[in-house]
Amino acid sequence: MELKEIKEKIPAEIFKVFANEGIKELRPSQAKSAEKGLFDRKNLLVCTPTASGKTMIAEMAFAKTIMERGEKAVYIVPLKALAAEKHKEFKKKYGNLFRIALSIGDLDSSDSYLAEYDLIISTSEKMDSLLRHHSPWIRQIGCVIVDEIHLLNDPGRGPTLEILITILRDILKDVQIIGLSATVGNPQALAEWLNAELVEDDWRPVTLHKGVYLNGEVDFD
Repeated sequence: MELKEIKEKIPAEIFKVFANEGIKELRPSQAKSAEKGLFDRKNLLVCTPTASGKTMIAEMAFAKTIMERGEKAVYIVPLKALAAEKHKEFKKKYGNLFRIALSIGDLDSSDSYLAEYDLIISTSEKMDSLLRHHSPWIRQIGCVIVDEIHLLNDPGRGPTLEILITILRDILKDVQIIGLSATVGNPQALAEWLNAELVEDDWRPVTLHKGVYLNGEVDFD
């Protein structure tokens, strides 16, 4: 699928950002997401290898929510370092188009200033804290991106993430949830729990070779 085929489905400014990056064709996971309802507010669970284009799927979803629907979007990641990295990346790309905030600090704060921002990047623990503080802007959220969603199975972070998603789905009846992961053990079951369309693909930008290392040499099959 060529980028121009979705030109009418995403904000013109976002199409220009992608075009300026030299993107002419969508990667398989991106095309499948478009076909399965990415632009129609459908929930998606995207399970594809690392570097296969999952982040761009998230970008198209949150940009449409913010720029066309006038709602907020939240990008949830497991680690503060990853949150800071995404904040830097998105601010560089979209900082002139909408307001982007990083919220990873004090868990005992409601961060009322976030009401002024369109895209909020946060950890699951911090987002859980914001929900517990009943931040009024929460009800303005139209799209939730959950990166590394396979951590639902993590004994440490899993319960917080599961409760967070459950509460968000309960208070935001029309919210679009996009789950991203390269390593979901049972994607069908998770997609069913999320009431999401499952997007799977094994395409990767670099061919993966498997081999056995022994005595300083690698033997490839």
